[in-house]
Amino acid sequence: MVSLHRNNSIAVVVPAYNEEELIGETLRSFPPWIDMIIPVNDASKDRTGEIIEEFAGSDPRIAVIHHTKNRGVGAAICAGYARALDGGADIVAVMAGDNQMDPAYLPSLLDPIVDGEADYTKGNRLYNAEYRRGMSAWRTFGNILLTYLTKIASGNWHIMDPQNGYTAVSREVLERLDVSQIYPRYGYCNSMLVWLNIHGYRALDVLIPAKYANEKSKIRYSAYIPSVSLLLLNNFLWRMREKYVLLEFHPLVLFYASGVMLLFLGVLGGVYSLYSSHLRWTCCS
Repeated sequence: MVSLHRNNSIAVVVPAYNEEELIGETLRSFPPWIDMIIPVNDASKDRTGEIIEEFAGSDPRIAVIHHTKNRGVGAAICAGYARALDGGADIVAVMAGDNQMDPAYLPSLLDPIVDGEADYTKGNRLYNAEYRRGMSAWRTFGNILLTYLTKIASGNWHIMDPQNGYTAVSREVLERLDVSQIYPRYGYCNSMLVWLNIHGYRALDVLIPAKYANEKSKIRYSAYIPSVSLLLLNNFLWRMREKYVLLEFHPLVLFYASGVMLLFLGVLGGVYSLYSSHLRWTCCS
């Protein structure tokens, strides 16, 4: 593998599921200094796999992975990470197969890692209205809601737009973390931020505007928000146990536990008060 970006070999993982209309544009857009392109066809039912193979035949940088069973975007990315490590990549980026992510911004994600300022970088489209252009009001609301839930769950209070899948990560992080344990479907980005916090790695937001054209989001936010919220609750409890109980005890756990207990007692007391008031009103009437 030839190092062409500031003496670092760069691999890009491209998860793709039913992207026959846009996967070609995505693969065609990569600049020549990318050393390894890893499209992961997650058991697509359309021609996505065939189109990827056509590009692989003319571009030796492309290393294709085909899943015979749909495993989810998180699992697809983890498979790509493993291939990138085998190929000797120093930094691994992720760009979706729907052509939403402009490769012109790749250096902005890579340079903070090269400079030692971060271990993991990700795009942020929520910075202002200009950066969110093209994002629907419902999608914006969902992203903002999940941003604050992810801040609480992960402890990365400075991070926004956690659903943004345009990311880059150092080889050191991938070699240490058991990425196979990261949530395999939508929500893997949130789960990754929790893992990074527990192990003391630095995550950094990079301002990158949204890019929307002909692609159609496969996320159904009405089901996605509740499922990811439950995932974040589990991740929060896991982070409290791993980081503040098992690795190094911290009184923060006691404050959280007492807060939950007082909340429960408060709700119980409120229900009892309403019930008592109802009984008195019934007797008096």
